[in-house]
Amino acid sequence: MKLKKMNYELTVCKVNDLSDAKLDGGFFFIGKTDEELSLVCETDDCPSETIERDDGWKCFRIEGVLDFSLIGILSKISSILAENKIGIFAVSTYNTDYILVKKENFDKALQVLSKEGYEIV
Repeated sequence: MKLKKMNYELTVCKVNDLSDAKLDGGFFFIGKTDEELSLVCETDDCPSETIERDDGWKCFRIEGVLDFSLIGILSKISSILAENKIGIFAVSTYNTDYILVKKENFDKALQVLSKEGYEIV
């Protein structure tokens, strides 16, 4: 399985609204529930007004379009990283999954996954 490195730093934040967000940036993901409005975006595009904010994330994605019948892909990756004391923040889209790792652990995460047979591109 191929994992594609993304070449930008990301911020995970909680916001009151999206009026200050740069939604035309290269990467953003919005999650809204009855309790919160969350935004994952490139750090340079992060709104100036946030309720909470956590900078310093990098990510990779699982290449290709994943069929919904596939089971355990994200679980296996997260288990390998957890065994190596690397925390993640996962974002799933219709096509695939994105795995965010704090930037100080990013290279180690890719090395560990490469040793487990994942191809890093």
